[in-house]
Amino acid sequence: MKNKKQLTREQRYEIEVLLRAGKRQKEIAGLIGKDKSVISRELKRNSHKRGYSAQIAQEYAEERKERHRKKRKFTEHVRKHIVKCLTEEQWSPEQIVGSARRVGLPMVSHESIYQFIREDKKNGGTRYTHLRHRLKHRKRPVGGKKVVIPDKVSIELRPEVINRKERFGDWEIDTIVGPENKGAILTVTERTTGFLLMKKLPEGKNAKALAKELFFLLLPYKHCIHSITSDNGSEFYEHKVIAKNLNAKYFFAHPYSSWERGLNENTNGLIRQYMPKGQSFSKYTDEDILHFQYKINRRPRKKLNFDAPKDRFYKKVAFAT
Repeated sequence: MKNKKQLTREQRYEIEVLLRAGKRQKEIAGLIGKDKSVISRELKRNSHKRGYSAQIAQEYAEERKERHRKKRKFTEHVRKHIVKCLTEEQWSPEQIVGSARRVGLPMVSHESIYQFIREDKKNGGTRYTHLRHRLKHRKRPVGGKKVVIPDKVSIELRPEVINRKERFGDWEIDTIVGPENKGAILTVTERTTGFLLMKKLPEGKNAKALAKELFFLLLPYKHCIHSITSDNGSEFYEHKVIAKNLNAKYFFAHPYSSWERGLNENTNGLIRQYMPKGQSFSKYTDEDILHFQYKINRRPRKKLNFDAPKDRFYKKVAFAT
């Protein structure tokens, strides 16, 4: 009788490799010494929309194990640490948990933190307002005016080394605009570290002014710039000037394809936590913008094993010097 016990991390990687090789569930079960029902259940429970990934499957399994494990005691010390990270740094529950585990601090699960926040909201508290989505999902705007920009190079021609995020020094840029298109913030994000640079644009989405501001923003890191990717907004009309001044390749994503610049889009969402939609940008000073940039770059990130983007970024900058 074949083993029906839980899969190990190593067995999950075997399953991923065998699936890529075109093996069927019955064959995989025989090769790793498990019952077919184990493989079937594993694929149903731990696959995602792009298929099966051993790493993601292991994370799912560990999360379920954590949920069903006896609840850790929500001590006063733990509560104070959560409140500080949430209200002073605006970290997400997942970031709070990951950062605590990384340095060996006792911590409850991120589900328990969400439950704590919801209970606080129910009792009239405001801690939920420090979450990026405030316990709600927001709809993304679609559509927009079509802009014709000459000599664009499509993202389809972008080298695979950029697409796979294997090289330090590939950047995404975007703008955040205020209500009624008044005021704009330039956002620049390095793809491997998630490091953010922000700059208030005195002339709004003026293309020539933006190109100048971007040059001075990236000048200290010019030796670490290989490519820049943006959307098709008219503010990026001077892309050839930008590419020449920074000695970089410049690529444009497809229209209405925000997922092609997912990191930039996600980072803009983090910024909106500090600069909510509907609020005029005139109320924010250059010092405010810099403060928001510092706070976001200090946040621990799951994809960086809960390192902060600033730590990863400056280490790579020093290595590239």
